[in-house]
Amino acid sequence: MAEHVENSDPKGESLMEKIADKFHGDDSSSSSESDTETKKPAVKSEVEPEPETLKNKVWRLFGREKPVHKVFGGGKPADVFLWRNKKISATVLGGATAIWVLFELLEYHLLTLICHILIITLAVLFLWSNATTFINKKPPHIPEVHLPEGPILQVASALRIEVNRALDLLREIASGRELKKFLAVIAGLWILSIVGSWCNFLTLFYISFVLLHTVPVLYEKYEDKVDPLAEKAMHEIKKQYAVFDEKVLSKIPRGPLKDKKKD
Repeated sequence: MAEHVENSDPKGESLMEKIADKFHGDDSSSSSESDTETKKPAVKSEVEPEPETLKNKVWRLFGREKPVHKVFGGGKPADVFLWRNKKISATVLGGATAIWVLFELLEYHLLTLICHILIITLAVLFLWSNATTFINKKPPHIPEVHLPEGPILQVASALRIEVNRALDLLREIASGRELKKFLAVIAGLWILSIVGSWCNFLTLFYISFVLLHTVPVLYEKYEDKVDPLAEKAMHEIKKQYAVFDEKVLSKIPRGPLKDKKKD
């Protein structure tokens, strides 16, 4: 009887060990699952900062989304306008100033200036070429100058596109479709006529040229201060325009093409 009890004890112990191993296995699997669950939020925390990069867009003048350099094309003209190369920009502005002084202040005529430049250039080259035969030196090398066809065609094509756009805009305004554009163009032409009565075309072109070489570079330097002020001004203009539209413009009858477009 005692032997039977002793023989039954190892079976009971082996059974208890299996049960204990089973519980330990379940605990280990549950602990591994809990570990994986605790690890998953860590992965999410690494991916979650993406929404922080989506910030509110800063209001820029004229609704632009590109830098000022990209607005001007991002090439050599943009470098000149924004004074990336100060020597070239100063040379271009100085040349324009010299031309304005010649034609406006000294009252030089374009045809006279071209003829005088050609006379001096041809006389110097002719005398120099003949003088080299007496002093035993090589004659001056006069390079051959040819106008390239590609850039001229590109400029002509770009000019044609802009002219066609302007003509389409004028046609659209004249047909009575856009009252806002009509008023804007009339106001712009009226202001331009007043400025034209103050100065001639050359002076107006020179002033525009100087502004093109000064205003963009100053705006690029102080755009963080200019944009908030411009935003407030635009909000005020829109508010006043809404009042004007409600009291005046909405009561003006529209053209027939506008009604057809709405239908």
